[in-house]
Amino acid sequence: MSVTQIQEEILKLKQEKDVVILAHYYQPIEIQEIADHLGGSLGLSRLANKVDTDYIIFAGVDFMAETASILNQNKKVLIPNPESCCPMAAYLTVDKVKEFKANNPNLPVVVYVNSTAAVKAESDICCTSANAVNVVKRISSEFNAKAVLFGPDANLADYVEQKSGIKCIKMPEKGNCYVHSQLTIDDMEKIRIAYPKCELLVHPECIREVRELADFVGSTGQMYNRVKNNTTSENDFCIGTEIGLMERMAQDFPNKNFHLISEKLICYNMKKNTIELMRYVLDNLDDPMFEVKVPPEIAKKALKPIEKMLEYS
Repeated sequence: MSVTQIQEEILKLKQEKDVVILAHYYQPIEIQEIADHLGGSLGLSRLANKVDTDYIIFAGVDFMAETASILNQNKKVLIPNPESCCPMAAYLTVDKVKEFKANNPNLPVVVYVNSTAAVKAESDICCTSANAVNVVKRISSEFNAKAVLFGPDANLADYVEQKSGIKCIKMPEKGNCYVHSQLTIDDMEKIRIAYPKCELLVHPECIREVRELADFVGSTGQMYNRVKNNTTSENDFCIGTEIGLMERMAQDFPNKNFHLISEKLICYNMKKNTIELMRYVLDNLDDPMFEVKVPPEIAKKALKPIEKMLEYS
């Protein structure tokens, strides 16, 4: 069966079974094409809070499905591949958060949405790469603090500290996204030579030296809107984030030219979800293997920092 045929079956089945499909920009393009809602972490967090179907299939990684479960305790949240996880989230455990809190009393705890539900439950507020700067400003003001505890991405913490002027104590010191942290100064210089008129867009999870060579630093959603709202005559963009976003933009903006800054920009964990698995899950909606269910006691605690993030965004 061809990909197109599988997609057609999925579109038919999700209507018949009243299922909504949420997909992140980093998903394979054939999954993005059949999603009801597509976006970055912040956009999908907002959408997950408004879903009115009994079943949600979240094409992303585990922490995203957990967030949907926290926001929708009365719904069944499914992930196509239970092994689709986020290595960054593994950098920060509940015990580590408690240790940092004990060593830094009275400082607010900010955790990136790329963290487990249990870690979120130990935080004061969550953030995404799109709203992290604003979240840190607001929560530090609320706590009357000159610093915050921030994890698990050290590069995003560094970026937020630069932009906000508020010290971000990294939890842990070297937590990172293996995709974005691979980008190097050499990659940036080579792409600039190859495409001298190209605008370079990179993610704040990149190292500082790479960010400083970029023309624009932003989340996936912010990069998308940067391209969408471009009013200059230049139509060439070099993309410094996971290839899935570039594939999405190439489809949505066919009159623009896109170049991936490095061939290494692939999240193999995101790609563990396949169109075939999406089709299979729709035939097995009540199979517990695919369900992501955050325990009520953790969900209740984790809901507060998520809701606070949405309030501040």
